[in-house]
Amino acid sequence: MSNQGPESQTILVVGGGIAGITAAVEIAETGFDVILLEQGPSLGGRVARFNRYFPKLCHPTCGLEINFQRIKKNSQIKVMTMATVKDVSGGPGNFAVTVETTPRFVNAKCTACGDCAKATEMEIPNPFNYGLDNIKAAYLPHEHAFPMRYVIAPEALANGDGEKIKAACKYGAVDLDEKPESIDISVGAIIWATGWKPYDAAKITPYLYDQSPDIINNVEMERLAAHDGPTGGKILRPSNGEPAKKVALVQCAGSRDTNHLPYCSRICCLGSLKHAAYLREQYADAEVDIYYIDIRAHDKLEAFYNKIRGDSQVNFIKSKPGHIEIGEDGRPVLCGEHTLSREIYATPYDLVVLATGMEPTAAAEYQPPVKLSQDEYGFIVAEIGDGPQGMFSGMFSAGVAAGPLDVSMSVQSATAAALKAIQAVRGQAA
Repeated sequence: MSNQGPESQTILVVGGGIAGITAAVEIAETGFDVILLEQGPSLGGRVARFNRYFPKLCHPTCGLEINFQRIKKNSQIKVMTMATVKDVSGGPGNFAVTVETTPRFVNAKCTACGDCAKATEMEIPNPFNYGLDNIKAAYLPHEHAFPMRYVIAPEALANGDGEKIKAACKYGAVDLDEKPESIDISVGAIIWATGWKPYDAAKITPYLYDQSPDIINNVEMERLAAHDGPTGGKILRPSNGEPAKKVALVQCAGSRDTNHLPYCSRICCLGSLKHAAYLREQYADAEVDIYYIDIRAHDKLEAFYNKIRGDSQVNFIKSKPGHIEIGEDGRPVLCGEHTLSREIYATPYDLVVLATGMEPTAAAEYQPPVKLSQDEYGFIVAEIGDGPQGMFSGMFSAGVAAGPLDVSMSVQSATAAALKAIQAVRGQAA
């Protein structure tokens, strides 16, 4: 990477989800050096964990693999995984950034053969599947991981399995002496693409999310439906492994609620419509009830809404459920009042899926170590002008870090941020 001189034209992209990846490849393909930083062990973010995504209901590999190939073929992109920005100082053209890395305990010699996983019996909750199943303590993040390299969980070393795992590797890829590192880099502009996390459904106490395995959230439903998920793609009740054939999808779970997320996250309605489609594809006799306040199906995606609405086994119930009870048979029971008829209901289900909203990571989990302009909800505001964020600050936001967006809108946002960052470093060099 070339960042000599007082004014660096290298651009740092923080976050390796779809927005960060898009920004990085767009910048590099115009001839600028890029450092793409990801906190986790592989790129792809939340999109990599979807079963399918709009607008074409593609599998995540459909869009991500193309971008991974663009990264592999472009020497101007440097990818750093398991890395976090810990400090930022300086200004446009000359940011001094301190990056801290977390040990993977596996180096670039890894061929992803899997012998390290065979050498340990220890298991940990699978982070890729949101803890719905367990994975070996030496693991590949997922089947399409980039980089395609194993990770050894610290728990394996604490358990005394480190030497066994190291001895099993034929390629010398296991490095048990790897330590956290602090790396200083100089960049000319920074794009914050730190993404989002699902709102913690356990905070919605009347919905008993943390008291029944058969009450899950929408991202967990994506993993249940995925072929590489905890059930091999079968949508089953987590409690007993039986098919989930009577399912409730609860819209605005914690969203548009001043006690939780006051805003609409834009994607939840269509996500639930997609989940209804997953169920109907698997089970001819499935019955799906969608509890909603309003349905938001923007632009061309209204056709998908109309398709699902036309299915006689998908029922749209205008109501905000008041609470959930656990029946004597262990099934969750949705309780509330129909908005239009005012009838009281208490309906049991095999599975309840809470459509929780998107909370910005910069508010919920990772606080950037530099003062950024954030709105009242924690989304990073990218302004053009003399403010604390924008063209003259050399820092920009992209994707859901900037606001609730779907995948296509996140890509558009990232492309715009890439252009602004390029303009910023060119302006400093002029």
